[in-house]
Amino acid sequence: MGVLHRIPHNSERGHAIGDPKLPREFLERFEKRALPLLRGEIKIDNDPKRDTTSQEKIVVSSPAKPAILRHSDFDYRAIPEGSIAEPVGTHTGAEKIALNVVRMSPEEKWKLDRSASEENIVVVFDGSGEAETINGHHVLDRGAALYSPTGQPLELLSGKTGLHVYVWRSTLRGDEQRSENPRTFNRLDNDETQLKNFYGTEGMDPSEETAVMNFVFWPGTGSSRLCLHCGHMEPGQTFNVHVHPESEEAFMAFSGSGQFYLADGWYPAEAGDVLFAPPGVPHGTRLPRSDEMPDEFVTCGGPTPFDKVLYERASVPTEVK
Repeated sequence: MGVLHRIPHNSERGHAIGDPKLPREFLERFEKRALPLLRGEIKIDNDPKRDTTSQEKIVVSSPAKPAILRHSDFDYRAIPEGSIAEPVGTHTGAEKIALNVVRMSPEEKWKLDRSASEENIVVVFDGSGEAETINGHHVLDRGAALYSPTGQPLELLSGKTGLHVYVWRSTLRGDEQRSENPRTFNRLDNDETQLKNFYGTEGMDPSEETAVMNFVFWPGTGSSRLCLHCGHMEPGQTFNVHVHPESEEAFMAFSGSGQFYLADGWYPAEAGDVLFAPPGVPHGTRLPRSDEMPDEFVTCGGPTPFDKVLYERASVPTEVK
């Protein structure tokens, strides 16, 4: 395993890169190495013999800024059903993905107005409730996940303790494959299809103790553009640093605490926090081996549009089923 990077003491709260509140050490590293990457001044030349997310040279151009967003900093606004925040969206420069966090009051019904023109994925972070999809009625609890294809409304009913969900949203461009019978319900701990032994992007000093990633929603379940992957890290394990040349990635820490890698450094993360990486920005996750760390760190999310190379590395089909 590579040498652990020292985490600056004042990096425990997250801000978009470029924010003067970020620790100076992070900004110096970002300006020296990550900004030239984003501007297209340098290229990442990936070795096809290694697990990478591209076998071509990458030139990056994106107006979006990488960010680690702390759940305690989410800007919620009141809605009749409870409250809603949007840590990732057009206001952060994202062009391909939006992420909403919805806290529903007990026994309320919430409908995402634009869901009929979008593709949506929902993960239950806390609470309980119910949902109707094209495949039937589903009972929701922590760790449940829903996929709502474009053209299908998204409607949730919270239970007696309320419902706290993260909602990924994207609009199809029109040239994606469409499934006639996509899977619409799953769970984060479903391990029937996994990516193992992923060594990340060339030149990033990978850890040999690799984490396992469950494919929850992906082309093999009928997803056209969005995907949902769930990473399970035990102490000492890493989902190695990598990039997606054309995709924006938004993922969250679902349980436990660990570390996010973003641009050029490791930063602490706890349940509810979100990482946003524009195209070409290095990112990853790990759970260092320490007496102060939990027994497991779980994250979920995925690149938008999905990155076929991840499925190729797992030796599973890349076509929409």
